[in-house]
Amino acid sequence: MAIPTEPIGSIPRPPALVEALAVLDGSDPALEPLYDEAVRDTIEQFEATGSPVITDGEQRKYHNFWTYSVQGLPNTAPDGFKIPFAAGHVRRMLRLTGGPFCYQHRADTYLDQAQRLAQVPVKQAVISPSALSLMYPPEELPGYPREQFIDDLLREHETEVRACLQKGAHKVQIDFTEGRLAVKIDPSGQLLNSFVDLNNLALSRFSAEDRKRIGVHTCPGGDRDSTHSADIDYAELLPSLFALNVGNFYIALAGETDRTRVLEIIRDHIGPEHRVFVGVVSPIDPRVETPEEVRDRVIEAARYIPLDQLGTCDDCGFSPFCDDISTSRDTAFAKIRARVQGTALAAELLGGR
Repeated sequence: MAIPTEPIGSIPRPPALVEALAVLDGSDPALEPLYDEAVRDTIEQFEATGSPVITDGEQRKYHNFWTYSVQGLPNTAPDGFKIPFAAGHVRRMLRLTGGPFCYQHRADTYLDQAQRLAQVPVKQAVISPSALSLMYPPEELPGYPREQFIDDLLREHETEVRACLQKGAHKVQIDFTEGRLAVKIDPSGQLLNSFVDLNNLALSRFSAEDRKRIGVHTCPGGDRDSTHSADIDYAELLPSLFALNVGNFYIALAGETDRTRVLEIIRDHIGPEHRVFVGVVSPIDPRVETPEEVRDRVIEAARYIPLDQLGTCDDCGFSPFCDDISTSRDTAFAKIRARVQGTALAAELLGGR
């Protein structure tokens, strides 16, 4: 029995693109040849790993996976919500300064190029409504109430996801890294619950059939070999995560100190309609896992998750922020190759049990 395996999203950009992005605006036409070459090379190397599903490596997501859709929006300021990482650095959201809210870039345009080049199915990651909701400041914006902002946000998210589905994305993965961070910010769970409610409002706009191709990714962050919320107990997040009305969950697991406990929580909350992709390689660990290590992690997960509901993935993207060069492209693809090979080894053993 084959066990599905999928990437999460980002791959480190080629050095020439990173260097250019440091001095040029991400929408500068001079970057187009570098973007095109980065996407072409990423897809070529991705397919060489044997991965049955690939992404474009988020090569064109200027700045990061979090704000790609709103980068360049004129009614924003750079001093928005802070995301502190354990290594000591801070990433920031854009702050909305007035209405209306709209996307500047949609992920389905990245999908267009990837599908023209790829020989295997392509999945597309998009940012969650809950993450972008943090752009709205605590005080109400004059002439643009929060309720109107939420309506606009949900419309833009729906448009992006629906376009990806219609264009044939293998899956649409909603990045929800702020889920675990929400528990750190608000241990009462109220912020997390509000995020889940908002995302479910968006998901309610899709049919049950659509939601089989939609998934949610959660992780403790991964930037410059550091995390923002790995110190938060997964037990505070996972029960609420499974309340999201999607068919697929991508759960970072390889980097957890107590994988068995996390798997027990998953076992207790997984529904019959769910498939859970567990992380079997850690992008922020510089050591490349062996296929045998991955195999053993998959076999471990199969003790808690029914085999027909189990999949594997990377813990998170390898370079969610475009200037993160802590992991090389070679290391990223080596880890992906280990994930693919190790998953296949586990499937051979588990298929005969």
